[in-house]
Amino acid sequence: MQDWQILTITAAVIIGVVFLVLKGRLHPAISLVIGALALGLSTGLGIEETTETVMRGFGNILYEVGLLIAWGVLTGSLLHATGAITRLVDSLLRIFGVKRVPYALAISHGTVLQSIFPDVMLVMSAPLVRRMVPFMGKNGRAKLASAMALGIEVGVVMVVPGVGALALAGVMGVSLGKMLLFGGLVGVATMVITQLLMSLAFDRGFWNPKLDEAFPTEVEEKTTDLSPAAAAADTGSTSTPGGSTAVTTGNLVEKKELPLGLLFAPMLFALLLMAVGGVLEIMETGHPVLGFLATPVVALLIGLLGTFVLAWRALGIEKVEESLNNGFRESGLILILTGAGGSLAEMVGQSGMGDILGKFFSANSAVPLLTVWLIAAVLHIAVGSIVISSITAASLLAPVAAQIGLDPVLIALAAGAGSMFLVHVTSNTFWLLQSLLGQTTRGAFKTVSIGVSVASVVALLLTLLLSLFF
Repeated sequence: MQDWQILTITAAVIIGVVFLVLKGRLHPAISLVIGALALGLSTGLGIEETTETVMRGFGNILYEVGLLIAWGVLTGSLLHATGAITRLVDSLLRIFGVKRVPYALAISHGTVLQSIFPDVMLVMSAPLVRRMVPFMGKNGRAKLASAMALGIEVGVVMVVPGVGALALAGVMGVSLGKMLLFGGLVGVATMVITQLLMSLAFDRGFWNPKLDEAFPTEVEEKTTDLSPAAAAADTGSTSTPGGSTAVTTGNLVEKKELPLGLLFAPMLFALLLMAVGGVLEIMETGHPVLGFLATPVVALLIGLLGTFVLAWRALGIEKVEESLNNGFRESGLILILTGAGGSLAEMVGQSGMGDILGKFFSANSAVPLLTVWLIAAVLHIAVGSIVISSITAASLLAPVAAQIGLDPVLIALAAGAGSMFLVHVTSNTFWLLQSLLGQTTRGAFKTVSIGVSVASVVALLLTLLLSLFF
């Protein structure tokens, strides 16, 4: 089969997947598998090899990241149950002060809280973020809303343990230690730079409270005249002599409050172990014991077990079991979607796309990185899923990396950057941020759509800069 035929078939399959999701209202995971099957049969792989390739791709990516995603989601579920998210957000205003709160909010949600399912993280954090609005001064709502959007969307595809970052590492065959180091570097820098740019824009007339903000919620009206400490008390929390906060979340009442730092310590320790493993890999050195502990599946398991013990002490075994059951339910959909993306990635490799695309790219890394960014951006605009668009774009360019000497982590970062472009009305996160943070749809377009699009471009530029050193 000629090169132009394979390129045409692949493009048609991708368009078909988008059509199934948008017009056919078919679930993305099912659409991706149908697309993989269609690509295999259309490029002449045959029935047996096509089905084997789909299953092999599904299994290979879950072999790489399946347990890691499960451990991360379960850890996040336990942290959610202990009220740690609520307490963390509540502490940001007291610790960092008004001017630095948006940056702390973005970084915390884009890093240490990424093991929590994004929608859950947003729903839990939004009430306390709204309580911060009256103390933020001019355009406070806009700055906090953009910070939340940046933390959630940038973190999910660029920073381990975000589910998108884990999936991209699996598709590209990048070690989690390396993804943690470089994804964290690019991701945090992207959040800080973008938040600075958006804050400057808001203060120079880009935000119009009359048109961009909904009427204040009841809780904001009640806390407008309160001090930060009083506002924290109004959340349903009680202060302790040590300055900690006992939180009531819905029907959940903690039986025993533990220090906030202690609750996050196991997960932070796990991330530290993986970072050390990544440094040792780059330095091409290692130690048997440390190497074992730094293995991602072991490191995240240590973090999960540590969080489990602390949650048991705080909540009792019944609440912990309930939280773990919720975590298993959440992780199922993520794992299936990730596996479906792996099936398409494997089929693209089998179809010969790698050899074909390799002919169009020189050793100049900018061309394939710009290409994967553009593919991911177009897919995200059409489908509305950051994870799906990033995995699909990365899978198309994965075979090219080895041929042109491009480090796979750069393709993973470029795909993640492109997948953030233009978060809009097809995204559930868009509507959650719009409604939960008191914005009009016009306001959400500014803080979410434009804000995260700026982050997409910033992340691409940082990735291109990083490529100069590889």
